[in-house]
Amino acid sequence: MHVVIMGCGRVGSTLARSLEDRNHTVAVIDNEPDAFRRLGPGFNGEKITGHGFDQQVLEKAGIRRCDAFAAVSSGDNSNIIAARVARETFGIQQVVARIYDPGRAEVYQRLGITTVATVKWTADQVLRRILPAGAEPDFRDPSGTIRVDQVPVPEVWVGHRTVHFQEQTRSRIAWIDRLGEGMLPHRDSVIQEGDLLHLVMVERDAGQTFAVIERGPDQDA
Repeated sequence: MHVVIMGCGRVGSTLARSLEDRNHTVAVIDNEPDAFRRLGPGFNGEKITGHGFDQQVLEKAGIRRCDAFAAVSSGDNSNIIAARVARETFGIQQVVARIYDPGRAEVYQRLGITTVATVKWTADQVLRRILPAGAEPDFRDPSGTIRVDQVPVPEVWVGHRTVHFQEQTRSRIAWIDRLGEGMLPHRDSVIQEGDLLHLVMVERDAGQTFAVIERGPDQDA
């Protein structure tokens, strides 16, 4: 892949180096030449001085041959404008914009621009670590309909088949973390002690789902 990144702050420079480590080509745009020092001496990609919403600057960065565009500067307005230019003018489908304002992030998400709302994301990460299981999901889709939760297996479910767990809790096990490795459950899989379940469920059913998980299996079901 060839990826164009607007913004060479801590996020942009880390993203650029990570992509290059994975053998992708990268062009980084920033209007401050000194910002490129964050990339370090080992960076082999392109460094373009200018504004990431300027079409000529984007052309110089290889926007017409790129596979993805990331706008991760410190300005919401600049990121959104650049993301829209990349998507609407140059037809790039894989576009991501970093947005500090969570309200605006939701608006642009509905317009088809993938957004990362940094303030909300950080707050959500903290919430997930201080609240009880089920209080705040790992992921919730933009419509608020579907959620994904990490759930340590209660002892009452150990030894039961995953298919019965899913039927009774009205959830789906996306994958299981077991002994440090991920595994996909199949029809004959049995829940083991120490399993960490990654559950997909409907938001409106979450309360009932967690109640069933806590209560344990219905032996007559």
